Amino acid sequence: MFKTLLRNFVVLALLSAPCWAGVPREKQEGAHRNREQITQISELWRSPGDIRGRDLFYGNGGKEHAPHTVYTFIKEDMNGTNPKIRVRDEQGVKWRVKLGVEARPETVASRLVWAVGYSTNEFYFLPEMRVEGLPARLRRGQNLVLPGGVLRNVDLKRLDDGDKKVGIWRWRDNPFLGTREFNGLRVMMALINNWDLKDDNNAIYKMVNGGSKEESFRVSDLGASFGSSGPSWTPAMAKGNLQSYERSKFIGKVTSHDVDFDFPTRPALKYLFDPPALIEHLRMRWIGRHVPRADARWIGGLLSELSEDQIRDAFRAGGYNSKQVDAYARLVVERIHQLNGL
Repeated sequence: MFKTLLRNFVVLALLSAPCWAGVPREKQEGAHRNREQITQISELWRSPGDIRGRDLFYGNGGKEHAPHTVYTFIKEDMNGTNPKIRVRDEQGVKWRVKLGVEARPETVASRLVWAVGYSTNEFYFLPEMRVEGLPARLRRGQNLVLPGGVLRNVDLKRLDDGDKKVGIWRWRDNPFLGTREFNGLRVMMALINNWDLKDDNNAIYKMVNGGSKEESFRVSDLGASFGSSGPSWTPAMAKGNLQSYERSKFIGKVTSHDVDFDFPTRPALKYLFDPPALIEHLRMRWIGRHVPRADARWIGGLLSELSEDQIRDAFRAGGYNSKQVDAYARLVVERIHQLNGL
């Protein structure tokens, strides 16, 4: 046991060294020169236009795409670490239903990311839903199922037949590396404390109808948000936890050119017993480091166009109570002020 802990401690020390900072600035700047060509075929960000006119309660799907009332089980979804199922509503629309602690924060995060121009999936939170034809026992999340096929506190992601996932994209190697828009996305992840930045949580979508060749790059899993700024002892502390979010520090170090966000932080000590997971999370730490101050101010300027009521609407959409809504909104506004003060 002692030898295992010692070996893992050495790994932690080595991976925490400055040489593990991430992508060299010269590579980022080289990528920036190709931006005009890149954006002809791919899209990470699109000007949001009138930000103050955006509806953060219903999000990018709007009220017209909100879930209906009757749901029929299709299959269990075994992707990722959280229990999920797929259902069909009475109008034939298919949804991925996520159970557990990520439902609330993912719904909120999707609205804030979309509000400033980034592409997201359509997410809706439901405090309760009933699923017809649910199996007697699910392989995952059975403890979250109530009698009669009732599920509580879930988020639904709309599965649009015309919007097809065609692959994933990587934080360290993507067409937008070094662009203002990519750096703005890094800041958004820090703002919402979305620390689970595995490449598998990123998706490339393509419209399969209409003949468009344009690809949309998204962070498609935003569930590890609004809690601690890194993997914590329990999911309940790390995701959608107001106290953890309030205790976390936003901006770490500021230089004449760059800003380091205090995010994502080192994993909890329990990860010493799981070296692969430890290494994976340490490799993500560069995402919050060495962000050009001008790019951080740019995204801060977009965020400052949001009213406090809009920000509250995003948290109301996630099913938080009124006290939580006010507290979370106050913390987000404070972070936006910090960005604009850089």
